[in-house]
Amino acid sequence: MIPLDIYAGSSARKTIKREGFSPQIFNYFLGASGGPKWFTLAGLDRVLFPEWLAKATHPIHIIGSSAGAFRTICAVQKDPLAAINRLAEAYSTTTYSSNKPTPREITAKAVDLLKYIVDDKGKREVVENNHLKAHLIVAKCLGATRFDGKLQQLSGLAMSAAVNTLSRKNLSRLYTRCVFSTPGSDFRINDPYQLPTEYHALTQHNIHEALLASGSIPVVIEGVKEIKGAPLGMYRDGGIIDYHFDVSFGPEKGLVLYPHFYDKPIPGWFDKGLKRRVPHASSYDNVVMLVPSREFVASLPYGKIPDRKDFENLDADTRIRYWQTVLKETDRLGEYFMKIVSDGSIESAIKPFSFTQLPG
Repeated sequence: MIPLDIYAGSSARKTIKREGFSPQIFNYFLGASGGPKWFTLAGLDRVLFPEWLAKATHPIHIIGSSAGAFRTICAVQKDPLAAINRLAEAYSTTTYSSNKPTPREITAKAVDLLKYIVDDKGKREVVENNHLKAHLIVAKCLGATRFDGKLQQLSGLAMSAAVNTLSRKNLSRLYTRCVFSTPGSDFRINDPYQLPTEYHALTQHNIHEALLASGSIPVVIEGVKEIKGAPLGMYRDGGIIDYHFDVSFGPEKGLVLYPHFYDKPIPGWFDKGLKRRVPHASSYDNVVMLVPSREFVASLPYGKIPDRKDFENLDADTRIRYWQTVLKETDRLGEYFMKIVSDGSIESAIKPFSFTQLPG
């Protein structure tokens, strides 16, 4: 069984054919939203950050929304392997007082998780890392989702879904993308929909706030009203705008390494039910995507990738055993990746993307 599929855009394939497959051709690493779906990629993170990308001699931008932001903060600490394992351990063993916990309880658990994966020493390491630069994606809410009330949030989500169905550009009326970046970065996002984007400094004083905001799922987790260094407002899950991403990055022209749960990315949170909403070709032209193969996923318990519904559908003990089994099994992805980059066979394994893309 081949556990990992590798896809790449047209320009990325040309670059690899010309220069080979090495950390030197990558300037960006991307981490998508998806909660516990990340467990399927943990084995890749355990080798990519401590071993493979560490060999690059130039700065690499590590970008993430929601769970991808949590991974980002782990990746840019001095001991990324230890940080990734802390995240995997704490997240996979999280329990609540009932199968329908309140937003207050979920938020409190999330705060504890963040303090565990990045302490004061880790915060300093994040902002002082000149090799791997962190960029956390957060959505600032402008419509009804900016309120605390559940009914108001649900109304805001319904309005967001409705206007997004007509055009993704309509989200500009309801949300602003906020990027929190470590100092000394000229990182920029190029959005084919031109959704409004603000850039703020990521500092030792706002890392926890920005992280919590990036993972604050509306209705489920309390939003963050104040992030030091940014205007007052209601900040929520970065996946609202950038769920699996439909953007490109600059100013560097290097490739994007993107481990992802699926072989078809969904641009934003409200696009999940829109089968015809696909990313632009320009957003994936320079991307190399590492995806667990269907055979690998089928070999996991329940034959699927973990997700947040497991909290509702499984009792705590069963869920924890399941998730920790996945975390062990996913090491096979990291081992396979290191093998095929070492023997050079990765280049012949790379395939064009299988999903339809918008022109330009």
